[in-house]
Amino acid sequence: MPALPSDLPPPPPAPEPATPAPRPRASTALLVLATLAVGYTLWAAQDVVLPVLLAMFFALVGNPIIRLLQKLRLPRFLAALLVVLGGLAATGALAVQLAGPATEWVQQAPQQMRQVSRQVQAFVKPMQQANQAAESFARAAGGEGNRKVEVIRTQLDDPYKALVRTPRLAASALAVVLLTLFFMIYGENLQRQVIALLPNRQQKRFTTDILRAMEREISRYVLAITIINALVGLALAGVLVLLGIAVPEALLWGTVAMLLNFAPYVGPLVGIMLMLLVGMTQFREPLAVALPALAYLALHTLEGQLVTPIVLGRRMAISPLMLVLALMLFGWLWGIVGLLLAVPLLVCAKLVLARLDGMQGWARLLE
Repeated sequence: MPALPSDLPPPPPAPEPATPAPRPRASTALLVLATLAVGYTLWAAQDVVLPVLLAMFFALVGNPIIRLLQKLRLPRFLAALLVVLGGLAATGALAVQLAGPATEWVQQAPQQMRQVSRQVQAFVKPMQQANQAAESFARAAGGEGNRKVEVIRTQLDDPYKALVRTPRLAASALAVVLLTLFFMIYGENLQRQVIALLPNRQQKRFTTDILRAMEREISRYVLAITIINALVGLALAGVLVLLGIAVPEALLWGTVAMLLNFAPYVGPLVGIMLMLLVGMTQFREPLAVALPALAYLALHTLEGQLVTPIVLGRRMAISPLMLVLALMLFGWLWGIVGLLLAVPLLVCAKLVLARLDGMQGWARLLE
């Protein structure tokens, strides 16, 4: 007689799924030591790291233009060569245009500094008189026993430093140009080969999306910021011309303001000081002296509070605190080049963190 369903033995219990072993975590001390080691390596190897980073940055900016030229049936090598030569031609034309006013300003700098020194002394003369009166009273009260000892230090200028530094700068500039050209030509193929090394299709697609997003956002950011800063420089040059400054010198200071505006907070602060110096060399009345600096401050405030947020939107918004910390870190590591690369590197970090699972909170921390 066949066994009824109720008479069948109970099925064996299903095996419990094995709990995965916890992933080992590095200690805090090890993470601190690794961070310090990476920071020291980036600082010590800046002669190698900076040309590569600059070349990758310029290649990211030029890749959309290269793709546009490729749609016009141009080979990638020829398109990349045209983009690099066009950038060099624009930079050379700007340098030639500004070489004359810059040379004239450098030649007149000692005389202008003496004039600025006289104006500053006239401004602080009441404070100096009060200080001298206080010192006279102190000497009368305490006697002449204590005298100040002045130590004069002399520094010998080494003429060979400039001779050694100039070829290194030329070699670094040439390396940046060549690396930019090679990244534009072979970067896409290298990127494809690196993605092919990933183990599965999902990781390949994920990495491709991140790289394309970085290229698109960085290109958009640099193009928008360049146009905005150029407009700020032109507006400042126009204001300086209206104040009576010659057109070539006004264009020089407008170009300087445009370049300084690429470094947030630090660049505009230096620009305001330069405009105050320009006012001291061009005008005599205190109100007229402050007009160039006030004009630059007004233009920068309008650009930073209204134009840039409207053009770039919230996706490219970076926390001011994080931005200042990044400027301090990269400026300490790499100097002026670090100040220029701080914002693009921070934007890249934000884009990558926003697309990694579990790291979206860190991306929001940067906003």
